[in-house]
Amino acid sequence: MDMEWVEGFCIFVSSGKNEVIISANREGLLSLARQLEALAEGMPGDHIHYDAFNSLEEGSADLIMERW
Repeated sequence: MDMEWVEGFCIFVSSGKNEVIISANREGLLSLARQLEALAEGMPGDHIHYDAFNSLEEGSADLIMERW
C-alpha cells in the first residue's frame, strides 16, 4: 500500500476512557485522508500502524486503522 505523506505533517493521537482524539495540522489531515483512501481500496485485513516512531508526534498513543 502506498503511504503518501504531505510535507510538514503533524499528527497527535490521544485516548481516554471511551474516546480517541486525532489532532492534526492541515498537512496531517490530508496525509491521513490519502492513506485512508488507499486503505479503502485495499483488501479486507489490510491495516496501517501509526506510532511515535514512524509518523505520530512524541507522546501519542498508537493507532491502527484496519479495513474490514
